[in-house]
Amino acid sequence: MTHSSRQLSGAFGKVARFLGLAVATAWLALGLHGQAIAAGELSQDQFDQRIHDYILAHPEVIMEALQRLDTRQREAAAKEAKAALAAKADEIFRDPASPVGGNVGGDVTMAEFFDYNCPYCRQVAPIMAQAIADDPQLRVVYKEFPILGPDSVFAAKAALAAGRQGKYVEFHKALYDAKTRVTEAVALRIAAEIGLDVPRLKTDMQLPDIQAAIDRNAQLAQALKITGTPGFVVGEQIVPGATDLATMKKLIEQARSSK
Repeated sequence: MTHSSRQLSGAFGKVARFLGLAVATAWLALGLHGQAIAAGELSQDQFDQRIHDYILAHPEVIMEALQRLDTRQREAAAKEAKAALAAKADEIFRDPASPVGGNVGGDVTMAEFFDYNCPYCRQVAPIMAQAIADDPQLRVVYKEFPILGPDSVFAAKAALAAGRQGKYVEFHKALYDAKTRVTEAVALRIAAEIGLDVPRLKTDMQLPDIQAAIDRNAQLAQALKITGTPGFVVGEQIVPGATDLATMKKLIEQARSSK
């Protein structure tokens, strides 16, 4: 499912929850229950009319209930994500198939889930580079998470294959520096420009373990409730979406101090 499809699905889900809450809230507010109809106290038409009238007269109650439900769902999702982070820390921070940048022996690790064709990831790329430059103890784990179509999948596979030639970080940076959509042609051109063996790159891209690494990242993102890119994991914090340098440094220091 694409990012846009997920947004549309979420919108339909919210409408469905709203309608369900409307009926449930009206039911409770009127103090009615199924036995009223069964006992003949109200006809179905009378019951439906009372619900209809109550919803029109008190729409703010429905909105309040919907907001409360959304808050509870967000809290539950955050709790599930934190539990997944604790259970899957090795996969997030120490998967041998995930390339590492910065100081490979650093005392704090930041994992980034990204897509080369995500404009927000491109916006964050120089911030990530600055964070690495400013913190000699920062270790970065790159989680290829191509969610924006076939071009993104090709770029992710090419980047992981570049790692087999010892040039993952260089290729990763060059893809963002291109400042254009990363198509298959663009990825292969950049690969040649930085001195990669392109025929070998194409062969390595087809290896099953490269697709398996991408699949694992997608499963991790789902478990961590990361539904778009970029997404960051630092210490015990999960940060969906782009962030600025000051916030990123604050998260890193919090993770460092909590050790």
